[in-house]
Amino acid sequence: MASSSVLPMDFSPEPDLHPLYPTTTYIAELLSSNSGLTPDQRAQLVSHCMARACVFGELGVMQYLLSDQQAQTYVDLSVRDEDGVGLVSLAIHGFGAESDRDVEREECVRMLIAQGADLTEDKDGWTPLHHAALLSPPTLISHLMTHGCSPFAVTRRNLTPLDIVTAHSILPGRDDVALLLEEAMRGEGWTGGKMEAKRRLLDERRRRREKQHIVRVTVGRTLGVNPQWWGDSDYASSSDSESGDEAADEDVYVSTLPVSSSTVRRLSMPQTPPPDYSSMLVFSPPALPQIFDSLITNFIPTHRDVQPANTLYMLSRFACLTCDHTWLEDLIIGATDAIEETFFERADDVSCLVFWLRNTTLWLHLLRCDNSINEACEMLGSFELIEEVINSVFVFIIRFAERRIDQLLDAALLEYSPLASEFDSVQFESDWSFLRPFTAKKKGPSPSSSGTIRTGGIPPTPPSPGRPVSPSGSISASTSRGFSSLKQSFSRARAGSVATPVQSLFSDAPPPPSPADVTSFLTALHTMLTLSDVNPALTTQLWSQVMYWTSCEIFNRILTRKKYLCRSRAVQIGMNLSALEEWVGQMGLPRGVQSHLNPVRDLVNWLQCLSSITEFSNLVATIQTMNHINPLQMRRAVREYKYEVNEGRMTDECVQYLTQLQKDWERHRVKLGVEALRKEMRESDHDSVSSSVTESQSITGRGQTTPSVASSENSAAAQHGIDMLFERAQEKSSWEPAKPPQVLGELLDSRHMLPLSFPSDPRMLSALPGKLIFPDDKHHSTPYSTPDSRSSSRASEGNRGAMPWRSRDRTLRQVGVGTLQWVDGIRSAARWGRLANPDEEEVRSSSPDETEGQDLTVNTHITPLTRKPSGRMKGRPSQGGETEEITPVEERQ
Repeated sequence: MASSSVLPMDFSPEPDLHPLYPTTTYIAELLSSNSGLTPDQRAQLVSHCMARACVFGELGVMQYLLSDQQAQTYVDLSVRDEDGVGLVSLAIHGFGAESDRDVEREECVRMLIAQGADLTEDKDGWTPLHHAALLSPPTLISHLMTHGCSPFAVTRRNLTPLDIVTAHSILPGRDDVALLLEEAMRGEGWTGGKMEAKRRLLDERRRRREKQHIVRVTVGRTLGVNPQWWGDSDYASSSDSESGDEAADEDVYVSTLPVSSSTVRRLSMPQTPPPDYSSMLVFSPPALPQIFDSLITNFIPTHRDVQPANTLYMLSRFACLTCDHTWLEDLIIGATDAIEETFFERADDVSCLVFWLRNTTLWLHLLRCDNSINEACEMLGSFELIEEVINSVFVFIIRFAERRIDQLLDAALLEYSPLASEFDSVQFESDWSFLRPFTAKKKGPSPSSSGTIRTGGIPPTPPSPGRPVSPSGSISASTSRGFSSLKQSFSRARAGSVATPVQSLFSDAPPPPSPADVTSFLTALHTMLTLSDVNPALTTQLWSQVMYWTSCEIFNRILTRKKYLCRSRAVQIGMNLSALEEWVGQMGLPRGVQSHLNPVRDLVNWLQCLSSITEFSNLVATIQTMNHINPLQMRRAVREYKYEVNEGRMTDECVQYLTQLQKDWERHRVKLGVEALRKEMRESDHDSVSSSVTESQSITGRGQTTPSVASSENSAAAQHGIDMLFERAQEKSSWEPAKPPQVLGELLDSRHMLPLSFPSDPRMLSALPGKLIFPDDKHHSTPYSTPDSRSSSRASEGNRGAMPWRSRDRTLRQVGVGTLQWVDGIRSAARWGRLANPDEEEVRSSSPDETEGQDLTVNTHITPLTRKPSGRMKGRPSQGGETEEITPVEERQ
């Protein structure tokens, strides 16, 4: 048997051409001539090792592959992986994972670029610069841009490297990279792209939301407003979208079908919707108490919510267009009663007051602008009734402001001393100090009186700038030399002891109130009125009344308290008063608002200069410049004046002249009083003659009550001024407030209410205030920020131009299915938003004859509006008829 030969078998392992961690020794062995690898295997090994060196940043392996003669033959720098990513991008992907190898990794990239590596885009359009913008340091990005990578290269989605870093906001830690790319692109003529514009818009909105939050927190803390008042509304986005609509006079009306979802339509007649059931809400008189309870009494006020106004308007349309006039009268009288009771019970809740001021004004606007129901409401006197409610809530807001200002008035405006160190050592002749023998002698001239005490118990505070101390510029120049004694007061105060008390250094007491506390409250309330979209004309008149009350109170307290009747106190009160005057300009209010402060300004000027008047001609010239105070007030100031030590006095001739003026004024005062009494008697006789006519009108329900918002004397001028505020071509600085009655006595009447006027054009009742100026807006300053100084030029700048207002309100006539919960109740309203049952749809579709001819058009044969009295007085239920009324809706059913 022949023997067979067996070939020897090679059991040695195949060489690993894809090592996980390649080394130069391993690569050299495989590339040697005796390794037995084919050229394709060697090329595969070199390509894999080059990719692994890029991924791990192995600078030694890469240097070996690029410098070894055997390896250079098989190196391909244009190779890409299965995702189409080149070698440079692979090396860039490793940045950030191992911070200790970022230097070697950057050298690898530079070496690849020096050897001519491919820098073109991959299959998604990403270039190495796109990857580097996300991962690599700015030095490598600069190197890439100088070696062929363009910052304008875009991906498949048209994104540049700058867009990758700054999509919506700059990526954390990539600010330097974004700045480098942006400067490089601008250097080549780039002016900005869509992504940058979008990013800046988002950044601006984010900053506005932050400012909005700061403003809301400040307003809430100052006024004690519940944070729930602001709701979830986004003021920043809404203000941005409406900033370009200031001149538009267009409304978008959204009406709700009672049997389906809400529909949106733009009507050809924007003020009067068509008379169909899609623009009204159906109700029945027995349900009115429940509606008022849910819609008014228990309604939770929120920021910019006008649902009550829209709902009451829709209910009024149904009552007027489809029912008897008693329905409309019951609705309006009952709603006004409920609104009054609501804010009467919450008089200290400013958010409730502002909410109902806004909603009641809008309700009046909607009724007056609707031609289909305007005549009926006019005949029933509904407009006057709603105006009275507006006036009531308007007065409640004023009283709220007066109470808060009254708490700060003495300490912040009368007692606060901006220059405490200057006035702390002023000495008066009428004062006496028992401690004088035990105190150090002052360096100033010794007084002639027996002793002095220090006035002003307020500790020294940092001086706040204000209006210059000099009197009115129209005063005769010859009186200016009389102010030398005022300078002596300053010098005497400086010479006195101004050492800080030891106890004040360790006192933890809060700083005394200052004018900034008053202006902070005023700003908070003004901001709340603006953010709540209160009509700008009402806001202007509100601040006019508040400034009038403040002026009267300051004037009366100065004149009746002897400690304020001196020139040093007059100087500091004048400085504090300038804070209010500048606040009016900073808020953009008309200059006429601060005109109420003129009597106080004249009084403090008179106190500063009266002791310096030594000549009769100077006295006459000074009196002629002070048109807002009468001789009685001047004479009392002179009589009760506190003279400083060594201060000059008015001559006897001047005192006698003032006495004679006082007597002449008192005779004039008696004469005017007699004339007023006679006029009142004539009017009472005329009223008694016409009383029978008035009584008959009240019986018929058509008696025109005299509105409390109008004044018989200057109502026409006030009405013209309000209409002028809405004219774009008119300067708001030309607006003048209603004139208060002439003061014949010594004190001003702070309880007098200036007349409240409404715009003649009912469309202006829905006007919105201008854009709110946030704290760091350019060229503007608000008390939320802390400016270094106050400037009268800045205040005057706010008084220029027309009154800012907008006429477009997207919330008007906007109701939804959710509104039905206030009319039908939550359970009944739930069925309107429930999806229809398919079985019910089949039943409806199977009987088309039942629904044929039925639509939502109002029956044209409506009940005519009659003059029949409803028998209802305000606050009592209607007694208009004993038979039950049947509406056209019930007829159709």
